Amino acid sequence: MKQSLFNNITLLFSGLIILFIVGPLLSMFISTSGIDLFETAKDTDVQDSIFLTLKVSFITTFVFAFFAIPFSYFLARYEFPLKKIVQGIIDLPVVIPHSAAGIAILGFISRDSTLGKFSGLFSFDIVGSPLAIGIAMAFVSVPFLINSARDGFANVSVRLEKAAYTLGASQIRTFFTISIPLAWKNILSGFIMMFARGMSEFGAVIIVAYHPMVTPVLIYEYFGAYGLKYARPVSVIFVTVSLVFFVLLRSISDRKKNVEA
Repeated sequence: MKQSLFNNITLLFSGLIILFIVGPLLSMFISTSGIDLFETAKDTDVQDSIFLTLKVSFITTFVFAFFAIPFSYFLARYEFPLKKIVQGIIDLPVVIPHSAAGIAILGFISRDSTLGKFSGLFSFDIVGSPLAIGIAMAFVSVPFLINSARDGFANVSVRLEKAAYTLGASQIRTFFTISIPLAWKNILSGFIMMFARGMSEFGAVIIVAYHPMVTPVLIYEYFGAYGLKYARPVSVIFVTVSLVFFVLLRSISDRKKNVEA
């Protein structure tokens, strides 16, 4: 009886959480007419914005993965002074206000900064460029990849790596043939989370690059200029596109898990 009561309470609470997540989204979809969706989907500004958002987020995630994955392995395998502080710094972009993150990034890439002056030598202004968007996306999202990959490497048996060393394998070869394949589930999961978090970023991006507009900024622009009627169809389209990509990437991840099983 107690177990049945507990299960019922658990199901009730689970249903409330699902309703809390699905309710606003479902309301947004229901309130948007097919005509509005069709007209908005034809808008070249909307198309360009969604393409820019997906492209920059994916490229940024792919590029930073080259640095984040070895760093995650280092965190999983080695103890060093101030390691707890380093791990806290990694998580900092997740907890600080993203408007503050945008201000920090702007000071780092502005024309008066060292990086800004260097790029100015090539007549290139980072602020207001896709590069600035990518930097902002990476800043708030790379902790997801680092932490997930670190957990994956931590679960890989050190004995397997040492066995490879005794058989003559180099550390680099062991890393690519044993460590990464065994931690691949977590790495791919972190890659997906970084990609998804990056393409949804608004606060940091709007400060460093109002133009060209990524979709979260475009939604804000439409809402401020035209109101809910025009912002809602863009939101519906972007949520749908994001869901399709997220499900697709998750399907690839699950297929990889089934093959390994």
